[in-house]
Amino acid sequence: MKFHHRRHAAERNIFSRTLSDIHARADCEPADPSDTLTDRLNLLLNSSGPGYILPLCPSTQYFIQAPILFNAPNQEISTVGYPTGDERATLVVAGPVANGQGHTTAVDGTCSNCSGVTLRNIQINGTRLGASPTGGGANIEMGGGNSNQLIEYVHSFDPRSWSCLHIAEGPFTCNNVTVQHNDIGPCGSDTFQEWADGISVSCRNSYVFNNTVNNPTDGGIVLFGSPGTVVVNNTVYVETQTLLGGINMVDYDPWQGDYTNTVVRDNIILGGFSTEQPNTGEQKGTNNEDVIIKIGIAIGPRTWFGDRYGNNVSQSGTVLNNRLSGAFGYGIAMTSARNFTVENNVLFGNTSFIGARGPNCSTTDATPNPGPFVVDYNTTQQSTVQVDFQNITDGDGLTCILPPDGGDYWPFGGNPSNPTSSGTPTLGQGATSSNGLSGGAKAGIAIGVILGVVAVAILTYFLRKRAIDRATAAKVKPWTSTGYARHKEDVGSYPP
Repeated sequence: MKFHHRRHAAERNIFSRTLSDIHARADCEPADPSDTLTDRLNLLLNSSGPGYILPLCPSTQYFIQAPILFNAPNQEISTVGYPTGDERATLVVAGPVANGQGHTTAVDGTCSNCSGVTLRNIQINGTRLGASPTGGGANIEMGGGNSNQLIEYVHSFDPRSWSCLHIAEGPFTCNNVTVQHNDIGPCGSDTFQEWADGISVSCRNSYVFNNTVNNPTDGGIVLFGSPGTVVVNNTVYVETQTLLGGINMVDYDPWQGDYTNTVVRDNIILGGFSTEQPNTGEQKGTNNEDVIIKIGIAIGPRTWFGDRYGNNVSQSGTVLNNRLSGAFGYGIAMTSARNFTVENNVLFGNTSFIGARGPNCSTTDATPNPGPFVVDYNTTQQSTVQVDFQNITDGDGLTCILPPDGGDYWPFGGNPSNPTSSGTPTLGQGATSSNGLSGGAKAGIAIGVILGVVAVAILTYFLRKRAIDRATAAKVKPWTSTGYARHKEDVGSYPP
């Protein structure tokens, strides 16, 4: 793991005389004037070379019109002073959207020369704002054909597209990306096929540590194979939206089900809890939004996609010492797996396992009753599974279940929604509610005077074209990911 105790950009001679003449500023890059903002930020990264730190101003929102593009090894984007709360600068995705396509990515670190880049101590507001998904990349796109990248102390939320944070495999050469200490979510809507992941990882030998993922809707942490990746000490929880899967090891593409040395251990997954105050002697109550996690940890493509991938399997992964509490459909569900080790995973506190067949469940598959730990031994081979797993005869497409509509089924308990412990912003500086942009962000720090705006504007066309071309090229997922796939015979829509 690398540590970043770099000097601040202001302490180094990062500008040539020409660049200083074009653009003068003090210790952070201001958000105004807004009409040149996107191009100014990209110009700095494009012109300053390896190791450059792009310093953003604390408690400031940056309304960008296209992705901000890392350009050279070991560059960094961060907030001055490295705050970890609401004072973090916020990049706001504000570019145009039309006909289901448009601006979806705030930061892109997938360039061919982006090894060692760092994204730290900022916030990313994707501004979906309740709209339907927009085709394109995640809020944050990292990885690609690079190594040794770092994403830490970042709050990414409300992506317009399919994920809050994506670490891409590139030409299968991505290696050793660290994702740690981030607070992620909310991500997507639990309306049918409007879901979004929290953290999506397809890079080998990565390290996903001590992140909090709140209110994702597709997968909390999704591993697309990612051989050699370790996912440890993370917390995934829901409050207001049903989540399909807490941690997913179900995707056959793009690694053909290869989870060799992929380890998921010592994580906490918290399903729905009752939103009522308990009376004496009560064990369960209602939940205002009927929220559950359908599968706490999902293993094997059949768990998610039914028979779409035939006899293909997820293979050679390890799931150890994870802890689950709250309301789920299934705590851990395992089908179509080979050479997996699943041991010492436990329930704690109060739990419920609830749900019933929904209209998108296959008419030919027998959906098993909800339960803590279920495995389909008909499709699972050569695996070590803890003794408290219940054998089921058909484990296909388990995310089709629906939670009860009301009723006293949710356990009393709680989730880590305390802003101090979870890192979830309170409404105020740099934060948002689920209904819109923050109204409490400061107007920005008035530092320096922008000189030579005309000179910067000359570069506008070329930089913006380059940003949009890179953001749209190959950013739509080339395979169907973690959204539940209906069987061919199924019709009908998810109920409201």
